[in-house]
Amino acid sequence: MQGTYRYPDGSEYTGEWNEDGQRHGLGQLIFSDHAKYRGRFENGLFTGLGCITYPDGSKYDGEFSQGRFHGLGIFTRCDGMKYEGQLQDGKIYGLGLLTFTDGSHGLPRNEGYFENNKLVRREKCTDIIRKAIVCADKAKTQHI
Repeated sequence: MQGTYRYPDGSEYTGEWNEDGQRHGLGQLIFSDHAKYRGRFENGLFTGLGCITYPDGSKYDGEFSQGRFHGLGIFTRCDGMKYEGQLQDGKIYGLGLLTFTDGSHGLPRNEGYFENNKLVRREKCTDIIRKAIVCADKAKTQHI
């Protein structure tokens, strides 16, 4: 079922719904603070591929689970700093690459294994970075 619903807080959802009245399938949710999510929902939560942009210009394109960044994707801060790689439960966690606002990766290079948003072990992870880029591109090009 397709439809649009405006919530009491001013948020608005347009997309697919399940029989229980939950956001389910492809849709777009615009929050009252003007953050915007486009992508897949499952039982009301962001799940699968999606893109979220925040009022400050920060954005994430990639995989979600249970409403959080989870899987592969690209997170870009409002200042242009970027992380490409694995995320878990809404945090940078796993293999990935950090790119600073000037386009550099730092010396030594900030590539490797991250835990709780911090680099803990340097290692090459070219394959994961490539997969994160492909995943982010798929998230951006899905049609709602």
